[in-house]
Amino acid sequence: MSRVPLPPAEYYASLPKSITGAGAILHDEHGRILLVRPSYRTDTWEIPGGGLEHGEYPWQAACREIKEELGLDLEPGRLLVLDWVPPQPDGRPALANFLFDGGRITQNQAEQRVSLQTDELSEWRLTGPQQWDELMAPHMARRLRACADALRTQSTAYLHHGWDPANPAH
Repeated sequence: MSRVPLPPAEYYASLPKSITGAGAILHDEHGRILLVRPSYRTDTWEIPGGGLEHGEYPWQAACREIKEELGLDLEPGRLLVLDWVPPQPDGRPALANFLFDGGRITQNQAEQRVSLQTDELSEWRLTGPQQWDELMAPHMARRLRACADALRTQSTAYLHHGWDPANPAH
């Protein structure tokens, strides 16, 4: 008995759903990374970025989000981290999150150039590793550590919800 293949639209509709996000890691010479505080959440700070729009590439989304959220025109550099987050119990589909090198920024440059999208963000801060665990959700702090390592070692990391799947020690 042979199966009749589904028409493409029906086949694609039957596949699992996922969403994609992109952001940029702006960092200073001391290894601090710029984080933003969403005005719509009280439980975590975040990396500047957001979801892709229809037909948009992750790198393009990172450029757009940095312009929209921080008022900065910049073209991110290389990919630092790709983090796959499985579907969540709250119903959110799986997420592929692309994080690019946003380049160096000093405290003074940030104070002069960053213009927050105030309906979405309430503040920004250059933060070091000692602050990430207190400001961010655990998986996001792990993701940020992987970004810092990728910057330091000139590498790219692939993660599962902030963890390196090749390192079972977590």
